[in-house]
Amino acid sequence: MFLKRLSLNNYKNIEASRFDFEARINCFIGNNGIGKSNVLDSIYHLAFTKSYFNPSSQQNIQFGKDFFMIEGQFKIENKDEKINCSLKKGQKKVIKRNGKRYERIANHIGLIPLVIISPADRNLIIEGSSTRRKFIDSVIGQTDKDYLKNLMDYNKTLAQRNALLKYFAMNRTFNRDNLEIYNFQMSVLSEPIHKKRIAFMKAFIPIFKKRYDSISAKTESVDIQYYSDLNKSDMNKLLSQNLERDKVLQYTSIGLHKDDLDFEITEVPIKKFGSQGQQKTFLIALKLAQFDFLKKVAKVNPIVLLDDIFDKLDQNRVSQTIKLFENESIGQIFISDTHEDRVKLALSDTSSEYEIFNLN
Repeated sequence: MFLKRLSLNNYKNIEASRFDFEARINCFIGNNGIGKSNVLDSIYHLAFTKSYFNPSSQQNIQFGKDFFMIEGQFKIENKDEKINCSLKKGQKKVIKRNGKRYERIANHIGLIPLVIISPADRNLIIEGSSTRRKFIDSVIGQTDKDYLKNLMDYNKTLAQRNALLKYFAMNRTFNRDNLEIYNFQMSVLSEPIHKKRIAFMKAFIPIFKKRYDSISAKTESVDIQYYSDLNKSDMNKLLSQNLERDKVLQYTSIGLHKDDLDFEITEVPIKKFGSQGQQKTFLIALKLAQFDFLKKVAKVNPIVLLDDIFDKLDQNRVSQTIKLFENESIGQIFISDTHEDRVKLALSDTSSEYEIFNLN
């Protein structure tokens, strides 16, 4: 997996830029606000068809412009692959592979395995359950297209059921038969999703623990607990048992879409009792484990994006993080930072070739 060239037009604050990559490690240096993180985000966009930082596609178009376009030329399994992602105002996003448009954008996910580490990752600890579910889904979805399709169908059916519940409340009416259609669809879709989440966590947690131990020198124990309403009952029973509550709330209050992860350190929640250093180590281990999992399943080294991590980690921890990825016979690492000297110091011990792009 190797990104050879990246071209941007009207993407966020970047009007027109092109980068050619030959090195394994590529560093974008620049002042805050100049667009270095946006360059990394454009690579993420090519992999996931959306921004990591701003999921609203229209808002990724540069102010005053009518469209954005990202183009990447990759070497994938010794084949040249050209990926285009473009969006015009008022139209649907277009993803092309070698000039051919995808009929379903979801079919593209997984072609470019990728892991990102960013200060925004702290949201995995401090934000609500939806952030942690997205983490699970992003990892499994890169390696299992059936899972991704079932999940998209489930979320679509969930939205339809919620809309029906709201319609019932607004019109002071109720039709059980209409609701049962969505109950049945959600029940059928939820079972394979739940099973694959359980299987993923069973495989992922030991990898994560091993990574945390290697970074922390086994100074404390960590764990991840997977919570799901479906661990105790099937979806159809859950929907029936909570019908009256759902009618009052006007949305589906229980089910697969409420799954969550509990991050623990020494058997207590890391959100409440973990220090900043422990939380940072936890998140890095989480992303390293994601790298390991994708590499094992996809049988390719994922691209790694390290966005502004120098400002949030001490120099030694940053150098150690880079070495951890480098030791895995990396595909490519892309780094963004504000200080060139700091980057060079962190890379001083690396045996890989690196190149610095100064955006100032």
